[in-house]
Amino acid sequence: MSHAWMPTSPCGDGCLTPGAATVALPRRVWRIGAACAVVLLALAASPLLVLRGTREPLARLIFRSVLRAFGVRLVVHGGEEFRLAAHGRGALVVNNHVSWLDIVAVNALRPMRALAKREIASWPVLGGLVARGGSIFLDRERLSTLPGTMAELADALRAGSLVNVTPEGTTWCGLASGRFATAAFQAAIDGGVPVRPLALRYRLADGRETTQPAFIGPESLIDSLRRVARLRGLVLEVFVCEEIAPGRAADRRELAALAESAVRSALGTVHPPRRSRGRSRRLPAVAAG
Repeated sequence: MSHAWMPTSPCGDGCLTPGAATVALPRRVWRIGAACAVVLLALAASPLLVLRGTREPLARLIFRSVLRAFGVRLVVHGGEEFRLAAHGRGALVVNNHVSWLDIVAVNALRPMRALAKREIASWPVLGGLVARGGSIFLDRERLSTLPGTMAELADALRAGSLVNVTPEGTTWCGLASGRFATAAFQAAIDGGVPVRPLALRYRLADGRETTQPAFIGPESLIDSLRRVARLRGLVLEVFVCEEIAPGRAADRRELAALAESAVRSALGTVHPPRRSRGRSRRLPAVAAG
């Protein structure tokens, strides 16, 4: 079942940029096999993830190993203070949403919990890792569960967790993008924590931006995994934007607009200003990719 409030994207196969260099079939098979091996080893080592001293280094190693398995080079711009920040300080970490690789990149940068759609738990390769990472799962087909999920998110933030949210609510090709929904930003306000925007961009080794890693249209996750495994010289850039401090925005709508503006500015894209709708309601449209 779907609802009018569920986010949708017009992006599809026609958005995929041509001209990307590819690797041979044996290399593609090896990449997918290596990624699956990393995940299986991670699941076997999952008891170590509950130990405070080993959790973050081990989780970061796992997600970086998944990127390496697929031949993806991670390039991070700025944000050293974020990567080295002390534990126990909660923050809502938001980013534009292009690919399932986004999840891997964010956790390779700094492992954290996530607000994720319920279906991700059943995904091959990533589902088990996301679930064991303490994700808060959102049932987007049952609007009645939204208040409880947002309360759980606020509690996690208040307790000192970093929680990653994709406010666009669904994946876009990267050249096109969606607006930031506001519900999760209310959780940041209620939890009294800052918002940290991240901007993600995919390009080829020659510097051209590419939409090939995008998880869009009716394709399955397996189809997307295969396409990413074909790519040669894929670079995933992460721009760590300035933190938005608690109290800087008057309400969740303004807070969402500030975060969205930071991401678009880092990527060099601009959206028209949001139209005023008067006073925000308690629970607006939700987003979890």
